[in-house]
Amino acid sequence: MLTTEQLTGWNRDGFLVLPDLYSASEISALRTRMAEMIDDFDPTTVSTVFSTTEGTHAQDQYFLSSGGATRFFFEAGALDQNGVLQVPKTEALNKVGHAMHDLDPVFSTFSRAPQIAELVADLGMAEALVLQSMYIFKQPRIGGEVNWHCDHSFLWTEPQSVVGLWIALEDATLENGCLWAVPGGHVLPAKNRFRRDGDGTRMEVLDESPYDTSQAVPLEVKAGTVIVLHGTLPHASAPNTSDKSRHAYTLHILDSSADYPADNWLQRPAEMPLRSF
Repeated sequence: MLTTEQLTGWNRDGFLVLPDLYSASEISALRTRMAEMIDDFDPTTVSTVFSTTEGTHAQDQYFLSSGGATRFFFEAGALDQNGVLQVPKTEALNKVGHAMHDLDPVFSTFSRAPQIAELVADLGMAEALVLQSMYIFKQPRIGGEVNWHCDHSFLWTEPQSVVGLWIALEDATLENGCLWAVPGGHVLPAKNRFRRDGDGTRMEVLDESPYDTSQAVPLEVKAGTVIVLHGTLPHASAPNTSDKSRHAYTLHILDSSADYPADNWLQRPAEMPLRSF
């Protein structure tokens, strides 16, 4: 699938933008299935807010035990101080994660589409395993900011092998909070490591200096585009203050030959091992 020029760009920049990898019908099927899941979801049973700026979810067992489940996480602006929804539940969610790709047939088919298996093989990951999945909503007006980070910090492997696949289910623009990335930033090691610590988590600081984002570029893309992210590539997204959502679906994959430490926050139950493509 990938040309020599694209592979050169991947090695140079740490990311690839691949338009039209998913058809409108494939996207529609996934969005329809998510709408069904939300319809069945009872928001009174959950009050976990996902926010990379506040980070309160990081000590929440609902979040920490989601490696083999499908869990629903709210936007910070969706709940009042008593945990009561301020908007309809269809407009309240930050994301749904983290094992739909193994638990739901529609999500599994989408995640393991032939074009994705071929793409992953072209990246040199012949023994790739699908680690986690997330459906991200970036809701109109309340879609939260995602701080500068790299995926290796949160899904640590030794050696580093994590690759992110960010799939646009709607057009992503500057107005509704598209991704930003630092070309070539993947040559730097991770600045932090997010680890389990007893019943909670902690962020271990490896390098206190901030990322240099002076050369960051916006990745405005059309629905159906796949953005491939190297595990140490700095990336982020701004809040969505527009009246348009920015739905996306993400997968994180790793090489089966790499070690996945037991102190990573995301852990699968023993009876649910990771699967390949």
